[in-house]
Amino acid sequence: MISVSGVRGRRIGAGRKRTSTLVPHTTRAAFAARLPQHVTLRLAPGIQLRTPALLAIVHAVIATSHRDDVRITDFSCESNHMHLVVEANGRVALARGLQRFKSRLARRINRALGRRGALFADRYHARSLRTPREVRHVLRYVLNNARHHAADRGRMFDPAWFDPFSSAPWFTGWSAPLEPYSGWTYELLRRSSPVAEPTVWLLTVGWRRHGLIDPGEVPGRRAQREPLRT
Repeated sequence: MISVSGVRGRRIGAGRKRTSTLVPHTTRAAFAARLPQHVTLRLAPGIQLRTPALLAIVHAVIATSHRDDVRITDFSCESNHMHLVVEANGRVALARGLQRFKSRLARRINRALGRRGALFADRYHARSLRTPREVRHVLRYVLNNARHHAADRGRMFDPAWFDPFSSAPWFTGWSAPLEPYSGWTYELLRRSSPVAEPTVWLLTVGWRRHGLIDPGEVPGRRAQREPLRT
């Protein structure tokens, strides 16, 4: 192609349009299978997974996503993103497992909503969890993430409340048993778990050395056990 100046070059505006991204397109770091991964997935604008109908799809897709080399052990659906705790045999297993998960979830959610296009707004972000304390912090953050966001907005939940849009109903590391506070949460507590049982030491034994998690703990607050008020 010749430019108006007669110099061969690329036409301004030509080629595939760039999209904004918060996760750089660099080679992801390798990690050992013993290290759980905290994965964050940003949703496309306008997507809201916090409805019972769409949550049922999330459950179904998670339940069919487990393989010998990759397993989702905990999750939460927030207003514009998802958190996952994942065991994977390595970087390649994690990437392939998340690609399967994202593709299946996008197809089913788009079909349910009658929409087309990407369900996720960005590449996934993954962070290796290396110590028992770090794992406990992330489990509390994922399972009680709705409390964290509510506190940021000045809202306070009852201490007995748990997030039904997470894997909280099937988590075995609570310091006290969860009690249903609605007919739907009663049903959830009786439903089979969609997440996989953890197998690595950090997720089964290690983090518990720092204490079980109080359902009322608010991630990011100094008074971690301060109850949320309505």
